[in-house]
Amino acid sequence: MKRIKNFLVAFVLFSASLPSFSQETFDLSRCITTGLERNFSIRIARNLQEIAANNHTIGNAGMLPFVDATGRYGGTIDNTRQTYAAGGDTTINGIHNKSASAGIGLDWTIFQGLNALTTYKKLNELRVVGELNTQSAVEDFVADIATEYYLYIQQIQLYNNLAYAVSLSRERVRIDEERYLLGGASKLQLLQSLVYLNSDSSRYSSQKEVLRSSQVRINRLMAMDDLGQDIVLSDSTIRINSDLNYDTLLAETERLNTGLQIARRNQAISEYDYRIIASRSYPYLSLSSGYNFNLNEFESSNLKSQQTNGLNYGLTMGVNLFDGMNQRRNKANARIEIDNREFAYQQVEQQVKADLITIFYGYQNNLLILELEEENLKTAEENLDIALERYKLGSLSGLELREVQRSLLDAEERLLLVQYLTKLAEISLMQISGRIMEYLNQG
Repeated sequence: MKRIKNFLVAFVLFSASLPSFSQETFDLSRCITTGLERNFSIRIARNLQEIAANNHTIGNAGMLPFVDATGRYGGTIDNTRQTYAAGGDTTINGIHNKSASAGIGLDWTIFQGLNALTTYKKLNELRVVGELNTQSAVEDFVADIATEYYLYIQQIQLYNNLAYAVSLSRERVRIDEERYLLGGASKLQLLQSLVYLNSDSSRYSSQKEVLRSSQVRINRLMAMDDLGQDIVLSDSTIRINSDLNYDTLLAETERLNTGLQIARRNQAISEYDYRIIASRSYPYLSLSSGYNFNLNEFESSNLKSQQTNGLNYGLTMGVNLFDGMNQRRNKANARIEIDNREFAYQQVEQQVKADLITIFYGYQNNLLILELEEENLKTAEENLDIALERYKLGSLSGLELREVQRSLLDAEERLLLVQYLTKLAEISLMQISGRIMEYLNQG
């Protein structure tokens, strides 16, 4: 029996066994693009980035004046009783006095120790951090979907391998059945072959469930409306980049790693916080101005009405002389926070470099193991071809054939596992070094 023939049989079985849905073909680039457009976590991150961008204004930093306009209309209704010293009194009821006022006022802090300018710079850093947080969320998503994409490929390959194992077991049952009918084999041998067939068929059916679950996870990451939608991947094998270089990755990590960039920005933010606190010790200068209009109407008075309007203005200068030593305390705490942000940066840098070294070592080791497992698989395939011929000729026992068959399946599973682990290491290295978005251009 030729392996290619069995593979075609397995492919037919695979295609026919899954539920019938409208099928679409996805490559890794399309999966990533679809997810970036629809994934809920990415959309939340982008909204938070937009909020940070909206906050980066000169008005929010305190550089612009505040202008208020007010208006009021009202009155009083009074009852008045006046008693005179010479005797007699006067009572007036329902005296309705009216008043109206309108005004516009301006308040503007012209100088406060460069507080406004420093705040504006801090808001810019927060805006950049918002962009980096979105970038981090996007990179995490790309890594997640690439991981699931290649896991799905691995599960498909394992599914096909199990289908091939089922076809081998069926062939063995056919051979043993012919021998039994011709009297060349015992019924026990035939029954044992049927047990092996049932065992392989059971694993084959279980793998179908695993495959389906992986497909649902891809749909969930892409936020598809129909999570049960059947997708067909354009890739049938796990393609591995075996040319990654540690020195290049290290240089790119120090320059492009998103976590390190966020830590650097947080350092800058803590320094701006210190300057903002320090600015409160400087004198401040503020400008105020306004225009007011007032109208009063009287029912019981020597005046029938009174109207006033006019402009007011003023400059105010001040300085805080003593605030219970709170300013000194706040500056000391801000200085400590600067140190903490520096320690946090060093901690992130150390962790990132440790991850890079560890994962790269695993990546290199897996590449070596991958070569060995590929050789093992070729040997196992040759052994199976020889074993099948010997079994047909009756010079190999059923247990020996089963052992050879199991060796082939184990070799295939080990190779798939090493391929997937190597790809995971590659994905992690690409993410750490800030190159994960290169997968967006892979068709």
